[in-house]
Amino acid sequence: MKREDVRNVAIIAHVDHGKTTLVDGLLKSSGTFRENQEVKERVMDSNSIEKERGITILSKNTAIHYNDKKINIIDTPGHADFGGEVERVLNMAESVVLVVDSHEGPMPQTKFVLRKAIELNLPAIICINKVDRPDQRIDEVEDEILDLFISLDADESYLESPFVYASAKNGWASLEKDTVKNDMIDLLDTIIEYTPAFEADEQAPFKVLVSTTDYSSFLGSIAIGKVEQGVIKKNANAVITNYNEKDRLEKSKIVTIYEFDGLERVEVEEAKFGSIVALSGMEDISIGDTIGTEEDHEPIEFTKISEPTLSMTFSVNDSPFAGRDGKYVTSRHLRERLFKEKETDVSLRVENTDSTESFRVSGRGELHLSVLIENLRREGYEFQVSKPEVMFKDIDGKKHEPIELATIDVDQEYTGSVIDKLGRRKGELVDMSPTSSGYTRMIFRIPARGLIGYRTEFLTDTKGTGILNSEFEEYAPYKGDMETRQVGSLIASEQGIARAYGLNAAQSRGQLFIEAGDEVYEGEVVGMNAKGLDIDVNVCKTKKLTNTRASGSDDAIMLTPAKKMSVEEMMEFVEDDELIEVTPNNLRIRKRILDSNLRYKSKKNK
Repeated sequence: MKREDVRNVAIIAHVDHGKTTLVDGLLKSSGTFRENQEVKERVMDSNSIEKERGITILSKNTAIHYNDKKINIIDTPGHADFGGEVERVLNMAESVVLVVDSHEGPMPQTKFVLRKAIELNLPAIICINKVDRPDQRIDEVEDEILDLFISLDADESYLESPFVYASAKNGWASLEKDTVKNDMIDLLDTIIEYTPAFEADEQAPFKVLVSTTDYSSFLGSIAIGKVEQGVIKKNANAVITNYNEKDRLEKSKIVTIYEFDGLERVEVEEAKFGSIVALSGMEDISIGDTIGTEEDHEPIEFTKISEPTLSMTFSVNDSPFAGRDGKYVTSRHLRERLFKEKETDVSLRVENTDSTESFRVSGRGELHLSVLIENLRREGYEFQVSKPEVMFKDIDGKKHEPIELATIDVDQEYTGSVIDKLGRRKGELVDMSPTSSGYTRMIFRIPARGLIGYRTEFLTDTKGTGILNSEFEEYAPYKGDMETRQVGSLIASEQGIARAYGLNAAQSRGQLFIEAGDEVYEGEVVGMNAKGLDIDVNVCKTKKLTNTRASGSDDAIMLTPAKKMSVEEMMEFVEDDELIEVTPNNLRIRKRILDSNLRYKSKKNK
């Protein structure tokens, strides 16, 4: 039986091509908001980090009503580090809207998300966005999209995919390249026409595949997924199984059922096959579980998410300033929060270590882990993290490492510098060609550890104009040692308040990370030294007041502005013998061994 009154569609694209803004336009055009209602931009990006960075991190569900049909829309992340989100939520959709920038054309992540959709045989609607850009090149972008389908060995039917032209920011979409409309009706009509109605047996026992989870302090764990068959009713008994865990069989009960309507969740008594629902009442629920009945609890196949490639150690803060501004500072707090995060983030892995104070956290990349760190500090957690390390594998007795496919778009004048730097990091140039947007595109196969610490350097080398994207390709034999950080650290030699006099002396040795008036402790990294040496500096030193004055000795001290680093920049900067101290109000880099004498002995023993 077909469910003609419902359509389930996922919006997929490369990062920053306008998926979330497009969803805003669809919500407005369908009349979800009142005429006079004030609506924020990118209303689906609810997380504060998403709003600041302008990227989607977590997939979101919404639903609109149009022409007596309900369209469930899933907004997905575009960044490779959150690919796990995309992989699993596509299970809820019957088609995808592929959003492509009218100037940039298909980018590396466009290929990644499209490959996932093709693997699931989901029909694609192509939406060329930002068509009102002065540098748009719609015709070339159309050809590039068709070439992309061919390169991915897509079925011929994909070459017949409909094209829609939109300006999501201005809230319109049109079937004609050169026609400006005042709403998104053309895109809504195309979604209804090209998204197949979900087909299943209404009389069969209900079954739901959990594609994402949520948590509410009022309801507890919430499972979100599509009803694959039958009708699910409130207070029904359920059995939880998992395709990848053969021995999982747990009895439970469905307490409440919610369907999505606009940006709200609406409680319902029952939900039919094809509906996307949020269910509460099941305590121990995780992504990939199948919720079924006693008579039919055969688990639904769930694609195993790609494994993490990068890991860090999260531990309790033990610096001299520990506990000053954190709300949650113990190992119990940290452990509970990390394991709770693991329940909703399928790409994350959290493991206990030999120490009760430390936990091994593994993720898909630097951005994935830095967003977790940023979320924790905003919630009031205080902790410290180690340098990110690549996860090696032992295959047939040989050491293998993750290899990334890095796609780089730069102006011609910077190609030499990029090839040189990546060559030193064991990068192998696979392809180099001019793009129609005027850049030179280079594709490198490079060990994942070669990209740690490179992104900041890359932006400096290309004066902020370069674009770097990478995605995991495979595990390959270890490529040997490579050069690491070229700069050394300036280390505070005593605890106190940084003074302009001390900072003035220290800045002659390198660039500072702190300003006059900042509190520091012995062993804190207060700057970097270009010569690659670790140097102890006394930034708390004050000028001795004497009766003697020499001409020029009282000249005003001129301090160079301090370099303030983000979490990602710190992750790229730290070395093995250093840690990042994370508190709600401060980010500091410190040496593992704070005492300079003990540090010297430790180096000598090595």
